[in-house]
Order: sequence, then C-alpha cells, then structure tokens
Amino acid sequence: MRNLLDLTLYELENELNPKFRAKQIYEWIYKKYANSFDDMTNLPKDMREKLSRNFHFEPLKCVRSETSSDKSIKYLFEAIDGSRIESVLLPMKEELTHEDGGIKRHARYTICVSSQVGCRMGCSFCLTAKGGLTRNLTPGEIVGQILWIKKANNIPYERRINIVYMGMGEPLDNLENVAKAVQILKENDGLAIAPRRQTISTSGLASQIKKLGEKNLGVLLAISLHATTDELRTKLMPINKAYNIEAVMQAVREFPVDMRKRVLFEYLVIKGLNDSIKDAKTLVKLLHGIKAKVNLIYFNPHEGSEYTRPDTKTMVEFQDYMSAHGVSCTIRQSKGLDISAACGQLKERSKEDGYERT
Repeated sequence: MRNLLDLTLYELENELNPKFRAKQIYEWIYKKYANSFDDMTNLPKDMREKLSRNFHFEPLKCVRSETSSDKSIKYLFEAIDGSRIESVLLPMKEELTHEDGGIKRHARYTICVSSQVGCRMGCSFCLTAKGGLTRNLTPGEIVGQILWIKKANNIPYERRINIVYMGMGEPLDNLENVAKAVQILKENDGLAIAPRRQTISTSGLASQIKKLGEKNLGVLLAISLHATTDELRTKLMPINKAYNIEAVMQAVREFPVDMRKRVLFEYLVIKGLNDSIKDAKTLVKLLHGIKAKVNLIYFNPHEGSEYTRPDTKTMVEFQDYMSAHGVSCTIRQSKGLDISAACGQLKERSKEDGYERT
C-alpha cells in the first residue's frame, strides 16, 4: 500500500480521474486533518473504497513524547517498518490576546524534522551518529512528521510555521526526498509552508550544496560549521576530510540567496575547544564577503560524551566580538534541557527502557 503523502498534488492528479478530486483529497488531509478516507464525504463512496485499498496517509505512529517546562515537545515516531526517528515542536512565541479576548498575536512554532533513520556523517558530538545510517526517509515520512504534530497540537492549517531540517540525519545525504518534501509542503492546497519558511541544514556536503542551489527551491541554507580550523573540524566532523572548510565556504558563496536573507552558520560551542576569542577572530575572517548570520549553540551534554557545555560569560564574549566586527550573531536559547533534548537521546532512552509501540 502506497503512502499518499509521498505524492505532490500534480502526481496525485495523474493518479485520479477526474483530476479535480486530488485537490479535494489534499484539502481533507492537510487542511481538515482527516483521519481516514471515510471522512472525505464529498468523494464518491466507490472512490473512497478504492483509495483505501491502494493508499494510506499515516506513515508514522508516535510511540513516545516528552514535554519540557518551556513547552517544547520531543516526539519519537515509528515508521511502518519499525524504524524510529525524532521530531521536535518548538514554541517560539506565545499567543497574545487583547483585553476583550481577541487575538493580538497568534502563537508561533518551529518544527524540527528528521530526514534519515540514523546518520552516516559520524560527528563526534552527536548521539545520532552512534548507530550509523539505517535508511533515508521518504518524502511522505518527512511530511508526515509535520502533519502529525500540527494535528496533535490543534495548530490550524492556516497558521504558518517554520520548518528546520535539523533533526536526525544529514538532509543533503537524502537530497531528492528532502527536495520533494519541500515541494509537497509548499502546495497551496496543502500545508502551504513557503520555502522561505523552510531551512535545510547540512554538515557541509559541498557538492550537494551546489546541487541544492541548482534546484532553486527558495529554501534557506544553514551550515553546521562548529570549528574554524580543518584540524579541529575533522576531529568533530569526519566529513571535513572530504569537504574541508575552504570547499564548504566556496559552495556557500555560489549558493543562490534571496537578497533579504542570510546564510545561517550554526556554531556548536564546546567548552575549552572552540570557544576562544581567537576562534571568534578566525570565524570573522572565514565569513568575510558572505551575507551570514552566526547562531551560537550551547553544547547539550549527553551520557558518554567527552565534551562539556560552555559557560554563559564565554558565549556572550564570543557573541560580542562577532557583533562588534560586523557579523550578525545570536545565541540560541536552549530548549528542552529537562527532557531528552539532543538528537537521538529519546530514541536511545527508549531502547534502554524497553519501550515498545503502543
């Protein structure tokens, strides 16, 4: 049985006769959050029965979730083949109301999604890398994470959210399926999440950055840099042996960027390793000529890691240096520290607890 979430609207139109039924189905799934084909009451009964025999649109089941005190929610999903992945709902701004009860500002959310079951990049600070790569996620399994989370949290379809491909896996190692997910998500008859609200993060696969640019999807690009020298970056991220810092920077310079946007550089700060002012100076030089924004990230410790979390004073000094030298720089406010926050932690804990699907 095929996953209907794998299909773009155009592909679904080519599956159906008459074609206009495709838009109705998209609306039921992505806007009305239908639970089954039986819910689609404006479709003929025989069509609903045929669809039920040939398609499903529930590729994932949530087997566990954890809610943080800051209201972040981490989900552990299980695919039909038993593979498990993680996703996170991040509340960015709370809903504000007027004195009369009217909505002044709607709540804003970001959903962090996985693109692979596991990962083969082997980053030394990442728990996901521990088990290696099992397989790529299909476009529908990527889309399914977002659809399930929106539905479970009663987030109306018209409420725009931001998507970051920063969960388990290397998105550009699964480029074709990720690119198709972007196209499915942007369908106006579906979730209508514009590409400018979708950020694809990569550990620095320079050749794939080029291919992503050639697709001209209109997405934002984020680079997981984490070091300013090849020696340290290779220790942290073995992919640097294939694509060193110079190669990554060259690929970024050639990437088509909307004039209103910047390339995001994620810099995981690890105490005593890459948190000095000397590192900040080198980073400023590396980013010269690139319309960049640096996001400093506190290392989030996990059991068995050799690395530790930096102190706030060091983070602020690093940020101040970058800002003083003309580089837009922010410190990511850590969320979910009281739950299994780092990628792979909830999956690993579930193994240890012997937690089974419910």
